[in-house]
Amino acid sequence: MNAPRTRVQRRPVHGVLLLDKPLGLSSNQALQKAKWLLRAEKAGHTGTLDPLATGVLPLCFGAATKFSQLHLDADKTYAATARLGVKTATGDAEGDVIAERPVHVTPEDLARVEAQFTGPIRQVPPMHSALKKDGKALYEYAREGIEVERAPRDVVIHKLELAAIDDNTIRILAAVSKGTYIRTLGEDIGEALGCGAHLTSLRRTATGGFVEARCITLEALEALDEEERLARLLPAEALVDGHSRVTLGAEDSARFLSGLRRRGSWADAREVAVFGTEPPAFLGTAHVTAGELIPGRLLNPIEIQQILLNAQQIEATP
Repeated sequence: MNAPRTRVQRRPVHGVLLLDKPLGLSSNQALQKAKWLLRAEKAGHTGTLDPLATGVLPLCFGAATKFSQLHLDADKTYAATARLGVKTATGDAEGDVIAERPVHVTPEDLARVEAQFTGPIRQVPPMHSALKKDGKALYEYAREGIEVERAPRDVVIHKLELAAIDDNTIRILAAVSKGTYIRTLGEDIGEALGCGAHLTSLRRTATGGFVEARCITLEALEALDEEERLARLLPAEALVDGHSRVTLGAEDSARFLSGLRRRGSWADAREVAVFGTEPPAFLGTAHVTAGELIPGRLLNPIEIQQILLNAQQIEATP
């Protein structure tokens, strides 16, 4: 007879965990594992990675989930390998082989294709993606053998480097705009080289200002005690690092947190991170128009108190 499962006592946890997502887990599976380790009440992520992809996956907890949507627009950087001469149904190593062609690729070919795919390009989203058509994910249609027409999307490849590993394998380093599918990029590069291709590995090395060197694995997180796990969290304001900054006094902070606009000598700005002085804390986001600070997404006073208390507990830990 199996022993009853111990019920995890959840607690308010606020912040951003930079996780190095392992191979084989979905983004949600990785999130649920980290949520369990932190005993967090509320959690979400800033965009998914395929199970076959590894790397930078920012996970948001508590108040930070209010700002996770902002990070979906961030540029991202990937390192991938592609097998030339073999096309698969999914564009990666999981799919069935659907075509094979001989490979005759020179360094000059790689340089030509590198230039061809650098800058603004158009991509047709893959069928094996989470995009929805009539409320149903495209990968669900794909599993049923149904091909759905997809409109091309405009994306930007900020930087692209292609290098041969051996006669049939290339390395792809790509810094891209939001909405770029690296599997599709790999397939399109293969077609441009005249032989077809599919990805054999994919790793996200950066998203926005978050880089792989700052990430922690699930195994390393599990090896820490509870306070050390909390100490790995970045504050919620890490998600709005590129915003303009406005600091309010105690009275204006209280009014701002109640949703009221404040007037000041601020320059117009679309993205503003707002902080208070008493107590010194992140309050939320806003924009400034004609000297008015207009609230966006806000923390509530209870969340602010919990964040300050967590910080004090971490500082007090020997």
